[in-house]
Amino acid sequence: MKLISWNVNGLRAVLKKDFEETFKTLDADWFCIQETKMQAGQAVLDLPGYHQYFNYAERKGYSGTAIFTKHEPQNVTYGIGVPEFDDEGRVITLEYPNFYLITVYTPNSGSELKRLDYRQAWDAAWLTYTSELAAKKPLVYCGDLNVAHEAIDLKNPTSNHHNAGFTDEERADFTKQLAAGFVDSFRHFYPDQTDAYSWWSYRFNARARNAGWRIDYFVGSTAFTDFMQDAKIHDEILGSDHCPVELTTSDLLQ
Repeated sequence: MKLISWNVNGLRAVLKKDFEETFKTLDADWFCIQETKMQAGQAVLDLPGYHQYFNYAERKGYSGTAIFTKHEPQNVTYGIGVPEFDDEGRVITLEYPNFYLITVYTPNSGSELKRLDYRQAWDAAWLTYTSELAAKKPLVYCGDLNVAHEAIDLKNPTSNHHNAGFTDEERADFTKQLAAGFVDSFRHFYPDQTDAYSWWSYRFNARARNAGWRIDYFVGSTAFTDFMQDAKIHDEILGSDHCPVELTTSDLLQ
């Protein structure tokens, strides 16, 4: 089975850049997106055979997530149950008999790290939320986590040290997540692969030079790793400053 995650940096914008054709080509069982930047009714997607779930931010033109799936879940929840984190449309959780799937758009620490305290509070709440679900059944979450975990995960680690997404605090929080019983699927399969990135700045011709960051992930609980078969980064797909990332699995619905 195939799962795709993509920060589209505005769903209405990417719809003008062959999104639906890319969607059909990828032919995923679950297609998770982040940063929809829209409200209900602002875009209509023609995706035959897919159930569509959206979580919108209260603030217009900001954040937001969605999941499109061929497989109707038994339960859908929005947010993580913490009011201070649930007004930006950052999380959708689908529950199936054998597993949970979550799409997440992790808060960015912002320029001059103005939101780092908020981000770290989010990280702690996120660890609690995912750990509680993973104690019940296998879990996989995906999305823009706004952190490059190790130096191998970005082109210029020295010059970016202490910048948003590569602070010691954010990296340590992700280490805590993994230590709690979770696996970065890409590094599970490709522990030493270099120059593998999922986001590039629009400045300085960064994408053409592949001066990027790997900040988009599929993270599985230890129990979920039994399902995992491969992970990919679709850096050939344009339309956003991020590219889609993929996880293939055995049959999750048996």
